[in-house]
Order: sequence, then C-alpha cells, then structure tokens
Amino acid sequence: MSNFDRNAPVWGAGRAQQTSAVEMDQGLRSFMLGVYNNMTIGLAITGLFAIGISMLAIAGYSPTGKVNALTPLGQALYLSPLKWVVMLAPLAFILFFSFKAESMSSSTARAMFFAFAAVMGVSMSSIFVVFTGESIAKVFFITAAAFGGLSLFGYTTQKSLSGMGSFLIMGLIGLVIASVVNLFLASSALSFGISVIGVLVFAGLTAWDTQRLKEMYLYSNLDPESAAKLSVNGALSLYLNFINMFQMLLSLFGNRE
Repeated sequence: MSNFDRNAPVWGAGRAQQTSAVEMDQGLRSFMLGVYNNMTIGLAITGLFAIGISMLAIAGYSPTGKVNALTPLGQALYLSPLKWVVMLAPLAFILFFSFKAESMSSSTARAMFFAFAAVMGVSMSSIFVVFTGESIAKVFFITAAAFGGLSLFGYTTQKSLSGMGSFLIMGLIGLVIASVVNLFLASSALSFGISVIGVLVFAGLTAWDTQRLKEMYLYSNLDPESAAKLSVNGALSLYLNFINMFQMLLSLFGNRE
C-alpha cells in the first residue's frame, strides 16, 4: 500500500506534464497559424492593390504586349516626383511600427499592418510596367514554394539558427546601404550582386524568423494580448522576407517589358 501511495504522485505528475505539453503544442500551432493567416491576408491586400493600381495607371499595350501608354495617374505615380513618396511610404510605415510597436494594442497593430500592406501594393504596382504579367506570376509561385520550404525548415529543425541571425542582420544592413548607393550609380552589375545576395539573406531570414517566433512563444510567458501582438509582428517579419525575396528573384528572372 505504501508503495502505491508513493508512486501515485509520480503518475499524476507525469500525466499533468503530458497534458501541459499537449496544450502547449496546440497553443503553438494556433499561434503559428495566426502568424501565417495575418501574413497571407497582408500578401493578398498587397497583390490586390498592386493589380488594381496598375490597371488604373496603364493606358495601353503594344501589339507585342508591352506597355506603351500611361494614364495621368500612372504618369503621376511613376514619372513625377510623387514616385519618391510612393517608393518611401512603406519605409515610413516600418519606422512608425518600430517606434510604436510596444505601445500599440494587437488590434491597432493588425490594422496598421494591413494598411502598410496596401501602401506596399501601391508601391509595387510599378512591376507591372517593368515586367510581363506571366513572369511576375511565375516568380511569385517560385517565391511561395521557396518560402514555404524555408519556413517549414525553420519550424521543424532541431538545430539552433540563432548563430546565423547576427550575420543575416549584418547582410541586410549591407544590402540597404548598397541599394541606396546604387540609386545614384545605377550599376547593372551592382544590381545583379544585390539581387543574388538578397535572395540568400532573405532566405536565411525566413528560416531564422520562423524559429525565433516559435521559441519566443514556447519560452516566453505570454498573455493572450501579448501573444496576439507577437503574431502580428511575426507576420510582418515574414511578410517582409517574402516580399523582398520576391522582388530579388523578379529582378533576376523576370522578363522585362
């Protein structure tokens, strides 16, 4: 009898630990699903705005399918000084996010993320002037497949990717600096190098960010509001990785108008 009594708490504790592990696993799946849902909605908003604005901006096509005329809206967005506002508006949103992220509620952060996705769509509408629609679609599906594989790797791998994080951030900073310099140099060779390195950097960031989000959920004692806010911030990180990888691949493999 005494042996039974002594073993009973151990059995109960083991069952409690199993129940806790199951709940944690379910919570993690729900959290990551929320991250991917927010990201997918953001990408859909960006795509709809990019396609919609391009339809309003392009006036006509040549017999070979190339853009040969812009509407007044297209001329304002792509040819006038307003193009700099359109190009830099997404950056302004990112800076605003970084300064206000802690003070925002999860609902406000989600609304801001979707507004940012819309602005990014307006900014990216110019790709329909530069590249053929067929090549845009092809590169998008290539990016989606690559992103899915890399994110799955980051989620399932048992190897810690934290060591590569600092190198990826340094690479990202280098890409930003090189891109700014190339705005003035307009070097095709530098542009090619930026695109190649950019694909590698954002591929690595996709896996690293996925693992980072998973570990933050598992090892941080998050209340529901904090978890919802982390879900939005995580969606933003993965969204930016996807968009940037798509743009880099498009510049490498897209067929120009």
